[in-house]
Amino acid sequence: MRALTVARIDLKRLSVRPFAWTLAGIVLAMMAWQFLLGVSAFMHAQPTLPGATGPGFTDSVIAPYLLNYIQLCLVIAPLVTMQALAGERDAQRLALLSAAGTGAAQIVLGKFCARLAFLWLLLAVVASLPLVLAHATHLDWGQFAAGLIATALCVAALTAIGIACSAFTPQPALAATAALLIGEALALIDAGVRLTGGDAGWLGYLALHTHLAPALRGLVRSGDLVYFLVITVLALALAIRRVGGDRERG
Repeated sequence: MRALTVARIDLKRLSVRPFAWTLAGIVLAMMAWQFLLGVSAFMHAQPTLPGATGPGFTDSVIAPYLLNYIQLCLVIAPLVTMQALAGERDAQRLALLSAAGTGAAQIVLGKFCARLAFLWLLLAVVASLPLVLAHATHLDWGQFAAGLIATALCVAALTAIGIACSAFTPQPALAATAALLIGEALALIDAGVRLTGGDAGWLGYLALHTHLAPALRGLVRSGDLVYFLVITVLALALAIRRVGGDRERG
């Protein structure tokens, strides 16, 4: 229950800060523009497509559209999470939470849930744009749902990484930088392996795209779900351990 209280307080703070509203406005504006560009490109390509053999609306527009949101989250997740623990520690609010009897796990989970709720709310708004054209297009609902599930889990993993970086760094700016570098590394591993002509192997398994691509094509694999869940749980466990260690030293 205390984790929910921490999450509720953090959500209230986010809702009254211009930073969160500004970030949300920029993200939604960029995603709306990307969606319009995708629809325009799809409509212009229609006369050249060989009938039923060409890619459909879901493959041509929605899959790249969701992938664009994930690419944005590589940047906005570190920005949203950088203050979660590093800023609280600097403002001495973590000490107040500990003094009130809030455990390290409750603090970390509360911070995580608040940030994840913000990013998932943005995802819900982003996902509503394709629904506007659902009556005028042949939307593959199964593929759309699979892409949303993978996107939501990927956002959760990036949020957890940001929380862990905020727990281990003394300054919010360092936390954002570390989370951004880790996220970009996970996004670029697969591209680097393929660029060198090597086998993907275990390095390819670590890449985000390896586990996003099947879901964006409509295939939800248990191994991909486990991948995102493992990253999320591991990052949160490290953050909890760090916050617990800070309490013991304090």
